[in-house]
Amino acid sequence: MNKLIFGVYTMADPTLISMNNLLYSCSARKEYVSQQFIGENILCYIIAGELSVQTQKGLQILPAGNLGLFRRQQLIKSVQVPPTGGDFQSISIILDQAFLSQYAEKAQIARQQRYLGDPLRIMPSDELLTGYFESILSYFKLNKPLIPAIANLKTQEAVALLLNLEPELEKVLFDFSEPEKIDLEEFMKQNFIYNVRSADFAKLTGRSLATFKRDFEKIFKATPSQWLLDKRLREAHYLIKQKGKKPLDVYLNVGFENLSHFSFAFKKAFGKAPSRI
Repeated sequence: MNKLIFGVYTMADPTLISMNNLLYSCSARKEYVSQQFIGENILCYIIAGELSVQTQKGLQILPAGNLGLFRRQQLIKSVQVPPTGGDFQSISIILDQAFLSQYAEKAQIARQQRYLGDPLRIMPSDELLTGYFESILSYFKLNKPLIPAIANLKTQEAVALLLNLEPELEKVLFDFSEPEKIDLEEFMKQNFIYNVRSADFAKLTGRSLATFKRDFEKIFKATPSQWLLDKRLREAHYLIKQKGKKPLDVYLNVGFENLSHFSFAFKKAFGKAPSRI
């Protein structure tokens, strides 16, 4: 089933209003969004404020009135920034592989070759797409549930409008290939700061979970959880002691979900609280 998700996946606790399979989210605070594995293509429309996104190809800013297409099978970090005196608001639509496969079949769109382009495509404001997202938002304003059948039609409409704006996005949406097997050691050393599941790391390296764990222990002589904890703590220690960073500015950036867990693990590993280094 297609899922339409309003807002951004955040570790904080913004205002949430759910209706059937929709979620509206907004926040007046600058929120750090947890490291994410994006398994499916996602359309994200910024209503107010801006979204700062770090992908494997660098930092990009998604401002209000713009639409971003996030490529599936990638890791990201992002920060949502509210406008002065207002709330950050966005609308996101998950385009899963089952839906896109059905759409391609009905529209007679050929399956595409492996897409190797930008992980985030940002498109400027478009009158038709702006009206489309306002029509979805109206369901919340009217307190009118959006049933699955309508959600499916609205998702089809989103894809049609997107391809009308940029036809070449077929190359992104209709690439159904899976990640190829890559160098596990190099990948993990580059991406240990992302706090995602082992299953997600396995997927991105082109392995089953069982093969990932077997290959991991062969290379690193430790389980993924053991190695990741040690690697993140050592990186945090370096940033605090050598770079003068504060624990509050470090723990999220090295892959911890909360400060208390980070402080406990740090003290256990190094004998001192991070604030005393």
